[in-house]
Amino acid sequence: MPATLTAESFARLLACFDHDRERAGEHYEDLRRRLIKFFECRGAPFPEDHTDESLNRVAAKLASGVEIENLRGYCYEVARRVCLEVRKGNDSRRDPLEMNTGSTASADAIDDVPEKELLLGCLDECLGRLPPESQSLIVEYYQDEKRDRIGRRKALAQALGRRREALANRAQRLRDKLEQCVTRCFSKKMSI
Repeated sequence: MPATLTAESFARLLACFDHDRERAGEHYEDLRRRLIKFFECRGAPFPEDHTDESLNRVAAKLASGVEIENLRGYCYEVARRVCLEVRKGNDSRRDPLEMNTGSTASADAIDDVPEKELLLGCLDECLGRLPPESQSLIVEYYQDEKRDRIGRRKALAQALGRRREALANRAQRLRDKLEQCVTRCFSKKMSI
């Protein structure tokens, strides 16, 4: 059941961002944009609706008297749970390199070994087109299992002298570029 946003719960949410209402609104809008991107990157349908649902749930928790120390982190955790709910209900998972080839085949659903090999070949080809520093960054950024990634990404950000958020943005841009390249490559090879 969707969480309902009231004026009181929204006011409490804004107050957690900043005591100055204008700055609080800016923080809220920034987080909202990031959460929309969060849902888009995970292939969730209607990312704006899911973002609003996540923020409404957080606002409802605050209105019920729950104290939240790390508001942004809590919002992302709620968004992650909403995303899991969407996937369960929708049962449409999106692989990180999902193919939009006009057919129903995706990297997750390809049962034919030659097609998998084509897909992996395209990934290798597209990785090879990136500058060496970008290749190593994207491979290192995504190489570990979920629980090990956080530590590795923190160490990687420190080694590169970047904030973790800046590193995440860079990795996302590289991932988007790779996904587009792999999609074009795969489509081209499938049409031959």
